[in-house]
Amino acid sequence: MELTSKQRAQLRGLANNIDTILIVGKDGIGDNLVKQANDALEARELIKGRVLENSLLSPREAAQQLAPLTRSEVVQVIGTKFVLYRPTHNKDKKDKIVLVADKKKKPADR
Repeated sequence: MELTSKQRAQLRGLANNIDTILIVGKDGIGDNLVKQANDALEARELIKGRVLENSLLSPREAAQQLAPLTRSEVVQVIGTKFVLYRPTHNKDKKDKIVLVADKKKKPADR
């Protein structure tokens, strides 16, 4: 699943109001952190993470390593924080994030 720029912008806007729940420290990305991220993504779809100064990874590196491990997409990396998105598999979830449709302009009929 590849996000379009409009979908990415929509998710960035939604991410402004959420708290940072994932913290990458000096241990880097381990099994425990991946499990924590997976659980949070399944529950929330959109999570914000932070990389501490004592980490050996940059925020971009951490996000890019974590995304394939959690089958998610990197929405943005800004400063020490990053945002990941993955649609939930839980059909009972009431407040699912509905992404904007990618509307491509069709050439005018002549």
